[in-house]
Amino acid sequence: MKPLLCKAPPALLLFAALLLSSPCPAQIGPPPGAADDARNIPAPTSTYSQQAGAAIVTLQQWYSRSSGLYASPTGWWNAANAITVLGDYEQLTGSAAYDSDIANTFTAAQSLHPNFVNDYYDDDGWWALAWIEAYDVTGNKQYLAMAETIFTAITGGWDSTCGGGVWWNKSKLYKNAISNELFLSIAARLANRTTGSAQANYLSWAQKEWAWFKASGLINAQNLVNDGLKDGCVSNGATTWTYNQGVILGGIVELNDAELNNAGKDPTLLPQAQVIAAAAMANLAKNGILIEPDKLSGGDAPQFKGIFMRNLMALYSSAPNPQYKAFADANAASIVANDQGDDWQFGGLWQGPFDSGDATRQTSALDALLAAAAMK
Repeated sequence: MKPLLCKAPPALLLFAALLLSSPCPAQIGPPPGAADDARNIPAPTSTYSQQAGAAIVTLQQWYSRSSGLYASPTGWWNAANAITVLGDYEQLTGSAAYDSDIANTFTAAQSLHPNFVNDYYDDDGWWALAWIEAYDVTGNKQYLAMAETIFTAITGGWDSTCGGGVWWNKSKLYKNAISNELFLSIAARLANRTTGSAQANYLSWAQKEWAWFKASGLINAQNLVNDGLKDGCVSNGATTWTYNQGVILGGIVELNDAELNNAGKDPTLLPQAQVIAAAAMANLAKNGILIEPDKLSGGDAPQFKGIFMRNLMALYSSAPNPQYKAFADANAASIVANDQGDDWQFGGLWQGPFDSGDATRQTSALDALLAAAAMK
């Protein structure tokens, strides 16, 4: 992803267990007729999953089958998160309604970047996570193989500078949190979905990444994750974006499971994730509603809060905590009550008021609705 104007350059054990127990450009809205779709009008007493069902219909009004992507200002990496949300919704509800859109993106979007790889290692990481989720929900092994291909490409961004870690992009000028959190999360997820030597390799990478990340200084004294490293390989103290507090949670949860599955366990993993989650809820929320530490400028920041909620849900699946559920409920309720435009569009300010609608804002809000629906 390209850097925001206001910041330095910069997602499961998903729902199965839970089911059982620059200023922004002008926005465009869904085309006329979306409100006429009966699926898009939940009853006043609808559940979060029903509300998500209405909102996901609206999300797909921005989807282009020709490109497999979403209308501007939603960019390349944001589209990966939208595909992840389609898979999450299917896994939560048991629906297969969006399998064809997922399959279409798998084919069509590669015309822009073959194998979903570009010059940014974090962009690559979002697509790897999307295809792992698509594999989880469909069982299509092509999706898992693509995630493995992308992971291999990202390993090219790891070197000895700062003792290890993945660079932000192929220019190799900046090592940041998100690229390394994604690398951890992908490696651990692949370890949980493969066998034999492949599994051992992915687990080794995940352990290596987590050891490096812990020692890097990126987790600050408040147990929040700063954006990246500066000269001297020390934390730059830059913005603690909500998504950096989220992706690390999902990565730690998957690594914990991978180690359990391989007769080994680091007892500090889940406690570390719980501390980071608590710090985020305490420091990056106002009146219990998640906010960004900086304004929602550019095309990236509106995506971030939903990524935190998606990964808080993953932590809840391994370490249920009523505070996580209360937080998810409060945010989902606020989105529906205070941040809703026409036709089940949601904006970027979960506390309200509705600012504008696009696929990035919609995907982020959907993450919150799905997290609340999953935390039972």
